Amino acid sequence: MVGTVSLSKASIEASNKYVESFIPDTMAVQQARRASADLGIEPVSPAVAHLLTMFARLINAKAVVEIGTGAGVSSLAFFAGMDDDATLTTVDSEAEHQIAARQALKAAGISHSRYRLIVGEALTVVPKLRGGAYDIVFVDADFLEYPEYLEEGLRCVRPGGMLILNHALLDGKVADETNFDDDTMLMRDTLEAARNMDTLTTSLLPVGDGLFICVTSADA
Repeated sequence: MVGTVSLSKASIEASNKYVESFIPDTMAVQQARRASADLGIEPVSPAVAHLLTMFARLINAKAVVEIGTGAGVSSLAFFAGMDDDATLTTVDSEAEHQIAARQALKAAGISHSRYRLIVGEALTVVPKLRGGAYDIVFVDADFLEYPEYLEEGLRCVRPGGMLILNHALLDGKVADETNFDDDTMLMRDTLEAARNMDTLTTSLLPVGDGLFICVTSADA
């Protein structure tokens, strides 16, 4: 007979802490996290970063798009999972963020020929990217624009590729049925819209602040 296990809040918190610290950050990532703190940016959590590395490696990603560069923590995560001929295009509206990311990539020894840092509003830049040309599109940007990022991300990603949304749980607000804030409602609507698409296989992971994974049909 199989028994049930009741997890206490303390045990869940302890497990989350263990997961987040399971694989130590490299020196380059530690530096990027410090730069993030100096700029007031919340980077992806360590567990999320290592999942990004894992996803890039699993699908042998050759071309990745980031919507929201920050100080380069997620960029480093993707490069850790990609081969030496893979490239990254990353978009951020803040030039200061791009400067920090460039420094992080240089410190990690990544050739400047492998990445393209674009300063600009994502909803202006991303529609200009070639459709169906990218293995992974990763979104870590303005929550109120997630519906548009879902649409544009799916346009950009290749059949069998991945669209990944960070902050999908919004610090617990998405799961709170009494919360009807604009950003919460938009996030719920975005997740539900993707979940109901026949061409997507989706999963919502309680890692970091929530990671929503969409894998497009190979026949799309």
